Amino acid sequence: MDELSRRKALLSGGTLSALGALGFAGPAHAHRVWTWSPQGSVAGSGAGVDPRWLWDEEADPVVKGLFERGEVPRVNELLRSWTKNGQQLPDGLPKDLRDFIERARQVPAWTDFDKLGQAYDFNERRGLYLGVLYGMASGMMSTVIPKEARAVYHSYGGADMKDRIAKTAKLGYDIGTRNAYDPHGEMGVTCVKTRLVHAAVRHLLPQSPHWDEAAPEDIPISQADIMVTWHSLATTVRQKLTEWEVPVAQEDSDAYLHSWQVTGHMLGVSDEYIPASWDEANSQAAQVLTPALAPTPEGVDLADILLNLGAEIDGALLSKPVLGAFTRYTLGDEIAEWLSIPREPVWSPLLETLWRPFIIARETGLHFPGSQETYFLFDEFLRKVVLIYLNDGQPISIEIPIINRPS
Repeated sequence: MDELSRRKALLSGGTLSALGALGFAGPAHAHRVWTWSPQGSVAGSGAGVDPRWLWDEEADPVVKGLFERGEVPRVNELLRSWTKNGQQLPDGLPKDLRDFIERARQVPAWTDFDKLGQAYDFNERRGLYLGVLYGMASGMMSTVIPKEARAVYHSYGGADMKDRIAKTAKLGYDIGTRNAYDPHGEMGVTCVKTRLVHAAVRHLLPQSPHWDEAAPEDIPISQADIMVTWHSLATTVRQKLTEWEVPVAQEDSDAYLHSWQVTGHMLGVSDEYIPASWDEANSQAAQVLTPALAPTPEGVDLADILLNLGAEIDGALLSKPVLGAFTRYTLGDEIAEWLSIPREPVWSPLLETLWRPFIIARETGLHFPGSQETYFLFDEFLRKVVLIYLNDGQPISIEIPIINRPS
């Protein structure tokens, strides 16, 4: 795989990863019993209530009130100017919303900013792998999580995936930036606005006859739903780095986990459901993520849209067949067959043969003076190009939806 192809792969990864970033997933099949112990969480204790029946008791009533009072359009307009974590909130916001945001924007007491700094350093050195995995593993995996696929497809963003991805890609970008949760960062804002979006989807989707007919649950995006997507991102990426034998120092591994632990909390997940270690994360994922994977008509359609969007960015050099082959390589034959992604006679064997040697060569290169900085500048450039392309050069604003999919 030549240098230009590797660049194109990362660029597409940013596009494909966006579906999983904010379009959160569904829990494992309803008949499964929640057995994961809260003693393995960052809280270290808890009631152990099944998170499939818990949503967001703070955000949901606030957003419901906005809809009932007809204030959503005005709130969206006001919040467009709120972009930095420590920035004063705009005047004119309803009091209940302002009070919620002031609480929700605070990072948890257990946040370790030294670890978050280390996580940024890890992103600098491993940005290529993370970009590829967020796209070809996490993003495409979201299309075979049935409840997530249905929620994304039937919500407002499902009708315009480019616009949807432009807004959801921001979370995946912001978590890897320097000082993401500091006053001048943007990750806290992104998480709070995402909580508002989730609350709106919980309010709107049950009113959609299309979603109601297809979905087995009455209310989407439970605490368990969010953790399923958390695992499709953080846990899956960590597992794949291990599988690919990418050397990851313990301090990097711990820091990367911590960045996602903080993010889970900021997205409204109770601390008793956020794993305290990778061992606990793997244990929880085995219960809630792996059994949930299955094909749906909505998921097949979304996967096709995502692959076409990725190829649209890259043109002929990284076509839909190449992206499909990478999806098959990262997620396996079964999921590729579920998504009707054919095995490519040229690209599939090529990836199976050359991807691991490429990793070895790149890891060797990281030891040369200046190579880490060069790799990071290149990876950062590509991530920004993705965001600029997806939003047609305009600033990305995560906003509360006001309707479901128009169809």
